[in-house]
Amino acid sequence: MKTALVVDDEPLMRRQVMETLDTYGFERIIEASDGAQAVNLVALEKPLLVVMDVQMPVMDGVTAAEKIGKDSPVPIVLLTATHDTETVGRARDAGVMSYLLKPFRNEDLPPAVDLSIHHFISMNELRKEVDELKQTLETRKLIEKAKGVFIAQGLSEPEAYRKMQKLAMDKRKSLKEVAEAILLMAD
Repeated sequence: MKTALVVDDEPLMRRQVMETLDTYGFERIIEASDGAQAVNLVALEKPLLVVMDVQMPVMDGVTAAEKIGKDSPVPIVLLTATHDTETVGRARDAGVMSYLLKPFRNEDLPPAVDLSIHHFISMNELRKEVDELKQTLETRKLIEKAKGVFIAQGLSEPEAYRKMQKLAMDKRKSLKEVAEAILLMAD
């Protein structure tokens, strides 16, 4: 279910945003009046999008965005009358994907939503790719160290690698698991 969270301490502004998101195609729109509620609702409801004001009681929107980004990342659009460089910088550092100034026109919100969701998806894909590359690199390092153990015993590099491959096939283990076992036995 396409869920959005609208966070603003002004009920009329929440209503305007909710109506715009409704016409945009969100099936469920929940609301909060401060940043602390937003953090809790994001953790509970897992919305696809958060549209949030900056200046609110209890917890401001940028602080809430920081907490949301650490705990339950989601694309965030900030709606605010504040456009000073410090606030914009904090929003950028908090991972906010889009920033609209109040008063906004209803037709301004959908492009900001599209961009936010698109950038969020792209960032997540890049993070996954980086994690996979890190794991591949760590595995490669382990394999190279394990090959070094066999090379020290007089095997050539291709022979050491073939021996590890054969062990992996015989034991039905990955090369990484074989390399870890070889290194454990070498210590």
